[in-house]
Amino acid sequence: MGADRISLDLVQIAVFFGLTALIGVLTWWQCSGGKARGSAVSENSAHDYFLAGNGLPWFFVAGSITLTNLSTDQLVGMNGNQMLLLAWWELAAVAGLFILAFLFIPIYYRNNCTTTTELLEKRYKNPHIRALISVIFMAGTLLIYLPAALYGGSLFMKTMFDTELPLMVIAVFFAVVGAAYAILGGLRAVAVSDTFSGVGLLSLALLVVFLAMKAVDFDLSSGVPIERLSMIGSADSPIPFRTLFTGMVLIQIYYWSTNQTITQRAMAAKTVGEAQKGIMAAAAIRLMIVPVIVVVPGVVAFKLYGDINDEAFGTLVGNILPPYLSGAFAAMMAAAVLTTFNSLLNSAAALYVCDIHQRYINPNVNVPRVSTIFSLIMVVLAISMVPVFANAESLINLLQQLYGLGSMPVLAAFTLALLFNNVDYRTAMAGVVFGVLFYATHTFILNTETTRAVFAGEITEGRMANFVNGLNADGALYGVLNWVANLHYIHYMAITFFSILAFSLIVNVVVFRKVATLRLGAQD
Repeated sequence: MGADRISLDLVQIAVFFGLTALIGVLTWWQCSGGKARGSAVSENSAHDYFLAGNGLPWFFVAGSITLTNLSTDQLVGMNGNQMLLLAWWELAAVAGLFILAFLFIPIYYRNNCTTTTELLEKRYKNPHIRALISVIFMAGTLLIYLPAALYGGSLFMKTMFDTELPLMVIAVFFAVVGAAYAILGGLRAVAVSDTFSGVGLLSLALLVVFLAMKAVDFDLSSGVPIERLSMIGSADSPIPFRTLFTGMVLIQIYYWSTNQTITQRAMAAKTVGEAQKGIMAAAAIRLMIVPVIVVVPGVVAFKLYGDINDEAFGTLVGNILPPYLSGAFAAMMAAAVLTTFNSLLNSAAALYVCDIHQRYINPNVNVPRVSTIFSLIMVVLAISMVPVFANAESLINLLQQLYGLGSMPVLAAFTLALLFNNVDYRTAMAGVVFGVLFYATHTFILNTETTRAVFAGEITEGRMANFVNGLNADGALYGVLNWVANLHYIHYMAITFFSILAFSLIVNVVVFRKVATLRLGAQD
């Protein structure tokens, strides 16, 4: 191990485990006045069980929303791009939080929803669309969110401590501890620990930014290419500037307003007003603190170490923090990983129990028991997915690209439900299936390096090359496919969303003989 890297000495270990234990004790103390899962009216009531008895005050709502989203996939992944441009994800999130607070939360409360998908059942007057969207949410949690949290956290610990311990061993540790937390503690314990951990993590992350800038004499103008400092993304950058006005807006509405993992925290507040205060506090943190901590360390790491991708954040933190602070930061990062992981598990269990098990298997379900069994199954499957993310070139870019598979179809289903009357539930289901296939065609067939190379003439053999070469190079189909193959995925998300709406409304008329009408201003 190099002399410039921190070592796992007794000080680090003591601070790490000491702070981790302190968070656990504070969480137990805060929750010990009542049940850990909240002052639930009925332990076997799904609504009380998964929404902590609607007992979360605004500051716990704010803390839980902040730390559920802010984990190693943001700190490691965004800093791994090593450019300021990635801050747009966080800045744009503020708009998404405003929409959640003043549009969606009042609707969820008026409809007494336990899950976001329950709103779909009430609007479409059918449980099947609710179940379909829940399956998409759970698939996203299993295939994307859970393994990404495990991988990002494990990679950070591995690079920060420069340990030879296999990444999968660290991932299994996080998964086991996180599962125990979710199963034994429930939403209230998660929200409380999120808040305590969030204060520590944000404080230390700001300290990392300060020390990182001090290490380069507060000068990023030299040694860093201008494109890594620009907030105006070029066409081939991770966030082209024009995408801020197309798919970026829709991504934020989906993530912050329909995503069960986020909205569950707000729906667990005592009142709509309490939920809105918590969301606005989370938006303030997102605007003033988060953008700096998810991009500046990565740019500094580029100046110090060069292009090291997702290892940037862990390497920098390991080098600039003294042992006692690196141990403290590791404890906060571990807490962030655990809270994100168990938050995802808790929301997925809520979807399964409320939308699938109670509806199709047993309406008199034993909520705690079924939730526990489902959570354990999700943990095992998520661990098996970690190697997929370990082979990705960029964690955050892979995550955002995969989000489109479910995000735009889900958002379209909610949009149809909220903006239109007389839409058949089968129309919405057909639109969801169409949207998944439509986006998958772009992501896995057209928008690939192989396809782009075929259109550029760099590859002349193979199935795709034979298909493209069989087209008229001056024809409309060739031109459209070439344009789509080179279209940024964020732009394509917007195209996917509006294509689903158009497809659904046409199907509603042609197949089901129903004419949808706008319901703007109608009560929900």
